[in-house]
Amino acid sequence: MVARLVIAAPSSGSGKTTVATGLMAAFAASGLAVSPHKVGPDYIDPGYHSLATGRPGRNLDAYLCGTELVAPLFAHGAAGCDVAVVEGVMGMYDGAAGAGELASTAQTAKLLKAPVVLVVDASSQSRSAAALVHGFVSFDPEVRVGGVILNKVATDRHEGLLREALEEVGVPVLGVLRRQAAVATPSRHLGLVPVAERTAEAVASVAAMGELVRQGCDLAGLLALARSAPPLGAGAWSAGEGMAPEAAGARPVVAVAGGPAFTFSYAEHVELLTAAGAEVAAFDPLRDEELPEGTSGIVIGGGFPEVYAPELSANEALRKAVGEFARSGGPVAAECAGLLYLARSLDGQPMCGVLDAEARMGERLTLGYREAVAVADSALAATGTRMRGHEFHRTVIEPGAGPVPAWGMHRPERRVEGFVQRGVHASYLHTHWAAEPGVARRFVAGCLR
Repeated sequence: MVARLVIAAPSSGSGKTTVATGLMAAFAASGLAVSPHKVGPDYIDPGYHSLATGRPGRNLDAYLCGTELVAPLFAHGAAGCDVAVVEGVMGMYDGAAGAGELASTAQTAKLLKAPVVLVVDASSQSRSAAALVHGFVSFDPEVRVGGVILNKVATDRHEGLLREALEEVGVPVLGVLRRQAAVATPSRHLGLVPVAERTAEAVASVAAMGELVRQGCDLAGLLALARSAPPLGAGAWSAGEGMAPEAAGARPVVAVAGGPAFTFSYAEHVELLTAAGAEVAAFDPLRDEELPEGTSGIVIGGGFPEVYAPELSANEALRKAVGEFARSGGPVAAECAGLLYLARSLDGQPMCGVLDAEARMGERLTLGYREAVAVADSALAATGTRMRGHEFHRTVIEPGAGPVPAWGMHRPERRVEGFVQRGVHASYLHTHWAAEPGVARRFVAGCLR
């Protein structure tokens, strides 16, 4: 049984990432093996979690993967660890719009049978904090709030007032944190700047978070609370379940884009590709001028190509190699950033020219969960394959769909989106392949052909 805690908050901006990342770092520095997790589809926070723990940051998303996979995916990631820390999303009871508790931090805590620590931004309140905490504790009796960490506390007197008020509602104060500029992490149009773009600074930020939590929190009390979680009662998810390689002995090379421009990926995708029989080889479209030797398929996930458009464009050799591979019919799975990279241009900078489309920065953020069905056979999905996904971008691609679209969207509105041509499946939709492992096996089978 793995000890576990969920770090939640009344709203976004309360300090969940600082506390969760700092707690991971503090536990790890004490010699514990720490398993890092993030509620929801976000790719960026897990990068900081990975720095803090030395293990892959993993997402737990009940909308993308289904409620039945949350505990098994957690057990898979936490195997062999002493303690797991799960960072929540948004406010504790916020989830998929119009779907009740689905994909909320509260639902995830219940699925994991995990105690919750509530992070409260106390910067502009004193006794009112107790009323706030009381409301969150009593809203759903199935959610066990085991303690509070008070963030952005101004003075010793402010701390005393807060502690006195919280005694009235009977919720232990497990930490008090003051404002610290050293733990700040820069943000831009899609949230925090990913670790891969600021590695040295990110290491320093994570170290500062760990020290802040070590000094301001009751680590022994937090660990005792984590160890009070009951047995989970769920077997671990396995990438290899039902995923026998398509052909014994054959291991096609699947090139997976990485580097600063392509940082959005779920750890399970590489695990599924490997289980399906592929040899996964990383490449960086900013720096590598050739695809990995023997490439039989290409996966280009999400990230920030708009930030690196001039550098991506300047790597003409790799753009040409990707274009030739795609036009030859080789399997290519591209989502969001990958879609932009395959377009003719991005903000006027030439890209791979695989898709007859132009991409540019837009004026508004497109964000939210989606329900989709594959409307054509592709390297990734057979016609009729249903998947849930997530859109998260401030770019626009015109046209938004090719002659053969990738997906028919059913939520929140009905539309077609993406491109299927030759071996290419390109779309804005981020998906979690653990929900439909057959897409990985289909892709690897296409690489063998």
